[in-house]
Amino acid sequence: QVQLVESGGGLVQPGGSLRLSCAASGINFPIYTMGWYRQAPGKQRESVATITLRYDTDYVDSVKGRFTISRDNAKNTAFLHMHSLMPEDTAVYYCNALLQRAYFPDTDYWGQGTQVTVQG
Repeated sequence: QVQLVESGGGLVQPGGSLRLSCAASGINFPIYTMGWYRQAPGKQRESVATITLRYDTDYVDSVKGRFTISRDNAKNTAFLHMHSLMPEDTAVYYCNALLQRAYFPDTDYWGQGTQVTVQG
């Protein structure tokens, strides 16, 4: 059974920091692209950051320079380090694991989400 379990969300003041964790089980973690997505009330879910099996990273423009995605393959865990948080970062943050292979359909899994609230 595949599980992605997020943790680390919470309430933080503007300018503060949080570190989200995503612990994966039931998958061959090192070969998956790991991603963090977020969904604010009334808005569509958006990709925040991704990290491939080769450790290539990508970020949405609004978090570049403030957020860092990382992974620890030995612990089957992905992280999102968030700094200089702003009220606009308030959302439910979801972890995603994506496997893309030639000639096969994509396989992906989602965590249950963790709430991040930025307010003074």
